[in-house]
Amino acid sequence: MKILVCISHVPDTTSKINFTEGDTKFDTNGVQFVINPNDEFGLTRAMWFKEKQGATVDVVNVGGPETEPTLRKALAIGADSAIRVNMPATDGFAVAQQLASVAKDGAYDLIIAGRESIDYNGGMVPGMMAAMLGKAFVTNCVGLEIEGNTATAVREIDGGKETVTATLPLVIGGQKGLVEESDLKIPNMRGIMMARQKPLKVVEPVDVNNASATNKFEKPAPRGAVKLIDADNIDELINLLHNEAKVL
Repeated sequence: MKILVCISHVPDTTSKINFTEGDTKFDTNGVQFVINPNDEFGLTRAMWFKEKQGATVDVVNVGGPETEPTLRKALAIGADSAIRVNMPATDGFAVAQQLASVAKDGAYDLIIAGRESIDYNGGMVPGMMAAMLGKAFVTNCVGLEIEGNTATAVREIDGGKETVTATLPLVIGGQKGLVEESDLKIPNMRGIMMARQKPLKVVEPVDVNNASATNKFEKPAPRGAVKLIDADNIDELINLLHNEAKVL
Protein backbone atom coordinates (compact mmCIF):
# COMPACT_ATOMS: atom_id res chain seq x y z
CA MET A 1 0.00 0.00 0.00
CA LYS A 2 1.28 3.43 -0.97
CA ILE A 3 0.33 6.30 1.34
CA LEU A 4 0.74 10.02 0.74
CA VAL A 5 0.50 12.31 3.77
CA CYS A 6 -0.07 16.01 3.11
CA ILE A 7 1.87 18.22 5.52
CA SER A 8 1.20 21.89 6.27
CA HIS A 9 3.93 24.12 7.71
CA VAL A 10 2.14 26.24 10.33
CA PRO A 11 3.01 28.56 13.23
CA ASP A 12 3.11 26.99 16.67
CA THR A 13 -0.04 27.98 18.57
CA THR A 14 2.13 29.49 21.33
CA SER A 15 3.75 31.95 18.91
CA LYS A 16 3.04 35.66 19.20
CA ILE A 17 1.40 36.73 15.94
CA ASN A 18 2.13 40.08 14.25
CA PHE A 19 1.60 41.60 10.83
CA THR A 20 3.61 44.02 8.72
CA GLU A 21 3.17 46.28 5.68
CA GLY A 22 -0.10 47.75 6.85
CA ASP A 23 -1.37 44.38 8.18
CA THR A 24 -1.13 42.81 4.72
CA LYS A 25 1.78 40.43 5.45
CA PHE A 26 2.31 37.86 8.16
CA ASP A 27 5.44 38.60 10.23
CA THR A 28 7.46 35.38 10.55
CA ASN A 29 10.17 36.90 12.79
CA GLY A 30 10.51 34.92 15.98
CA VAL A 31 7.77 32.46 14.99
CA GLN A 32 8.35 28.73 15.51
CA PHE A 33 6.82 26.58 12.75
CA VAL A 34 5.60 23.00 13.23
CA ILE A 35 3.74 20.22 11.45
CA ASN A 36 0.06 21.10 11.36
CA PRO A 37 -1.45 19.16 14.31
CA ASN A 38 -4.25 17.58 12.23
CA ASP A 39 -1.60 16.40 9.74
CA GLU A 40 0.53 14.99 12.56
CA PHE A 41 -2.31 12.71 13.65
CA GLY A 42 -2.56 11.51 10.05
CA LEU A 43 1.19 10.99 9.76
CA THR A 44 1.22 8.92 12.94
CA ARG A 45 -1.59 6.73 11.61
CA ALA A 46 0.35 6.27 8.38
CA MET A 47 3.34 5.14 10.44
CA TRP A 48 1.11 2.51 12.05
CA PHE A 49 0.20 1.15 8.60
CA LYS A 50 3.89 1.13 7.70
CA GLU A 51 4.85 -0.81 10.82
CA LYS A 52 1.91 -3.25 10.80
CA GLN A 53 1.19 -3.70 7.09
CA GLY A 54 4.43 -2.77 5.34
CA ALA A 55 3.06 0.38 3.69
CA THR A 56 5.35 2.94 2.10
CA VAL A 57 4.78 6.52 3.23
CA ASP A 58 5.60 9.71 1.33
CA VAL A 59 4.95 13.21 2.64
CA VAL A 60 4.20 16.27 0.52
CA ASN A 61 4.10 19.97 1.22
CA VAL A 62 3.30 23.03 -0.86
CA GLY A 63 5.66 25.82 0.15
CA GLY A 64 9.04 27.48 -0.19
CA PRO A 65 12.45 26.28 1.05
CA GLU A 66 11.58 27.49 4.56
CA THR A 67 9.19 24.53 4.92
CA GLU A 68 11.88 21.88 4.44
CA PRO A 69 12.72 21.54 8.17
CA THR A 70 9.09 20.54 8.72
CA LEU A 71 9.37 17.92 5.97
CA ARG A 72 12.65 16.69 7.48
CA LYS A 73 10.88 16.25 10.81
CA ALA A 74 8.26 14.10 9.07
CA LEU A 75 11.09 12.03 7.56
CA ALA A 76 12.67 11.70 11.01
CA ILE A 77 9.36 10.43 12.36
CA GLY A 78 9.54 7.65 9.78
CA ALA A 79 8.27 8.74 6.35
CA ASP A 80 10.23 7.21 3.47
CA SER A 81 10.53 10.25 1.20
CA ALA A 82 9.33 13.83 0.88
CA ILE A 83 8.11 16.05 -1.93
CA ARG A 84 8.01 19.84 -1.81
CA VAL A 85 5.99 21.72 -4.41
CA ASN A 86 7.88 24.96 -4.88
CA MET A 87 5.20 27.64 -4.44
CA PRO A 88 3.68 29.64 -1.56
CA ALA A 89 0.63 28.02 0.00
CA THR A 90 -1.62 31.07 -0.02
CA ASP A 91 -4.74 29.77 -1.79
CA GLY A 92 -6.63 26.58 -0.92
CA PHE A 93 -7.77 25.84 -4.48
CA ALA A 94 -4.26 26.17 -5.91
CA VAL A 95 -2.80 24.05 -3.08
CA ALA A 96 -5.40 21.32 -3.72
CA GLN A 97 -4.49 21.28 -7.42
CA GLN A 98 -0.78 20.93 -6.63
CA LEU A 99 -1.42 18.10 -4.18
CA ALA A 100 -3.78 16.37 -6.62
CA SER A 101 -1.09 16.52 -9.31
CA VAL A 102 1.48 14.90 -7.00
CA ALA A 103 -1.02 12.27 -5.88
CA LYS A 104 -2.00 11.41 -9.44
CA ASP A 105 1.61 10.97 -10.53
CA GLY A 106 2.34 8.71 -7.54
CA ALA A 107 -0.71 6.44 -7.91
CA TYR A 108 -1.30 6.35 -4.15
CA ASP A 109 -3.78 4.00 -2.49
CA LEU A 110 -4.41 6.26 0.51
CA ILE A 111 -4.03 10.02 0.82
CA ILE A 112 -4.16 11.47 4.33
CA ALA A 113 -4.49 15.18 4.96
CA GLY A 114 -5.54 17.12 8.03
CA ARG A 115 -9.17 18.24 7.88
CA GLU A 116 -7.85 21.83 8.08
CA SER A 117 -4.67 23.74 8.86
CA ILE A 118 -4.51 25.77 12.04
CA ASP A 119 -3.32 28.93 10.26
CA TYR A 120 -5.96 29.53 7.57
CA ASN A 121 -8.57 27.08 8.99
CA GLY A 122 -10.14 26.81 5.54
CA GLY A 123 -11.05 23.13 5.77
CA MET A 124 -11.30 22.98 1.97
CA VAL A 125 -8.13 21.40 0.60
CA PRO A 126 -8.76 17.65 1.27
CA GLY A 127 -12.26 17.73 -0.20
CA MET A 128 -11.25 19.66 -3.31
CA MET A 129 -8.27 17.37 -3.82
CA ALA A 130 -10.53 14.30 -3.61
CA ALA A 131 -12.91 15.82 -6.16
CA MET A 132 -10.05 16.62 -8.53
CA LEU A 133 -8.82 13.04 -8.26
CA GLY A 134 -12.30 11.51 -8.46
CA LYS A 135 -11.67 9.56 -5.24
CA ALA A 136 -13.86 8.75 -2.25
CA PHE A 137 -13.46 11.18 0.64
CA VAL A 138 -14.03 10.95 4.40
CA THR A 139 -13.47 14.05 6.53
CA ASN A 140 -13.47 14.66 10.31
CA CYS A 141 -11.93 11.20 10.47
CA VAL A 142 -11.15 9.90 13.99
CA GLY A 143 -10.59 6.23 13.18
CA LEU A 144 -9.21 4.29 10.22
CA GLU A 145 -8.62 0.59 9.58
CA ILE A 146 -7.67 -1.01 6.25
CA GLU A 147 -8.13 -4.64 5.35
CA GLY A 148 -7.07 -5.58 1.84
CA ASN A 149 -8.67 -3.05 -0.49
CA THR A 150 -11.36 -1.95 1.97
CA ALA A 151 -11.09 0.95 4.40
CA THR A 152 -13.30 1.34 7.46
CA ALA A 153 -13.36 4.90 8.75
CA VAL A 154 -15.00 6.55 11.74
CA ARG A 155 -15.86 10.21 11.47
CA GLU A 156 -17.35 12.76 13.82
CA ILE A 157 -20.84 14.01 13.01
CA ASP A 158 -23.25 16.27 14.91
CA GLY A 159 -24.17 14.43 18.08
CA GLY A 160 -22.06 11.34 17.55
CA LYS A 161 -19.86 9.29 15.25
CA GLU A 162 -20.47 7.54 11.95
CA THR A 163 -18.70 4.43 10.64
CA VAL A 164 -18.35 4.16 6.86
CA THR A 165 -16.58 1.80 4.49
CA ALA A 166 -14.91 2.66 1.20
CA THR A 167 -12.78 0.99 -1.43
CA LEU A 168 -9.25 2.24 -1.97
CA PRO A 169 -8.01 4.62 -3.31
CA LEU A 170 -9.32 7.00 -0.67
CA VAL A 171 -8.72 10.53 0.61
CA ILE A 172 -8.95 11.15 4.37
CA GLY A 173 -9.38 14.45 6.22
CA GLY A 174 -7.98 13.48 9.62
CA GLN A 175 -8.10 15.18 12.99
CA LYS A 176 -7.45 14.66 16.70
CA GLY A 177 -8.63 11.18 17.59
CA LEU A 178 -7.26 9.46 14.49
CA VAL A 179 -4.58 8.32 16.94
CA GLU A 180 -4.21 9.01 20.64
CA GLU A 181 -2.14 12.05 21.53
CA SER A 182 0.11 9.77 23.56
CA ASP A 183 0.94 7.89 20.34
CA LEU A 184 2.31 10.94 18.51
CA LYS A 185 5.93 10.31 17.64
CA ILE A 186 8.87 12.49 18.66
CA PRO A 187 11.90 12.07 16.37
CA ASN A 188 14.84 10.39 18.09
CA MET A 189 18.48 10.95 17.23
CA ARG A 190 18.62 7.91 14.96
CA GLY A 191 15.55 9.12 13.05
CA ILE A 192 17.01 12.61 12.69
CA MET A 193 20.28 11.22 11.31
CA MET A 194 18.44 8.90 8.89
CA ALA A 195 16.22 11.76 7.70
CA ARG A 196 19.29 13.50 6.28
CA GLN A 197 19.81 10.58 3.91
CA LYS A 198 16.21 10.23 2.76
CA PRO A 199 15.14 11.81 -0.53
CA LEU A 200 13.47 15.23 -0.49
CA LYS A 201 12.37 16.04 -4.02
CA VAL A 202 11.52 19.59 -5.08
CA VAL A 203 9.07 19.87 -7.97
CA GLU A 204 7.83 22.94 -9.77
CA PRO A 205 4.10 23.69 -9.51
CA VAL A 206 1.63 22.91 -12.26
CA ASP A 207 0.20 25.98 -13.95
CA VAL A 208 -2.87 27.12 -11.99
CA ASN A 209 -4.44 30.43 -11.02
CA ASN A 210 -5.20 31.32 -7.42
CA ALA A 211 -8.92 31.50 -6.75
CA SER A 212 -8.53 33.84 -3.77
CA ALA A 213 -6.13 36.37 -2.28
CA THR A 214 -5.56 37.73 1.22
CA ASN A 215 -6.11 41.48 1.34
CA LYS A 216 -5.57 42.22 5.01
CA PHE A 217 -5.14 40.63 8.42
CA GLU A 218 -6.77 41.83 11.62
CA LYS A 219 -6.15 40.78 15.21
CA PRO A 220 -9.08 40.11 17.54
CA ALA A 221 -10.12 43.07 19.64
CA PRO A 222 -8.31 43.20 23.00
CA ARG A 223 -10.23 41.95 25.97
CA GLY A 224 -11.94 44.59 28.05
CA ALA A 225 -11.14 45.35 31.66
CA VAL A 226 -12.48 42.93 34.25
CA LYS A 227 -14.41 44.09 37.30
CA LEU A 228 -14.16 41.91 40.38
CA ILE A 229 -17.15 41.84 42.73
CA ASP A 230 -17.05 40.56 46.27
CA ALA A 231 -18.70 37.15 46.45
CA ASP A 232 -21.12 38.39 49.11
CA ASN A 233 -22.15 41.56 47.22
CA ILE A 234 -24.98 40.07 45.15
CA ASP A 235 -26.82 43.39 44.84
CA GLU A 236 -23.82 45.06 43.18
CA LEU A 237 -23.41 42.13 40.79
CA ILE A 238 -27.07 42.32 39.74
CA ASN A 239 -26.83 46.10 39.35
CA LEU A 240 -23.79 45.86 37.04
CA LEU A 241 -25.28 43.05 34.97
CA HIS A 242 -28.51 45.00 34.56
CA ASN A 243 -27.31 48.59 34.10
CA GLU A 244 -23.78 48.25 32.67
CA ALA A 245 -23.52 44.90 30.89
CA LYS A 246 -27.26 45.02 30.06
CA VAL A 247 -27.58 41.26 30.04
CA LEU A 248 -30.46 41.15 32.55
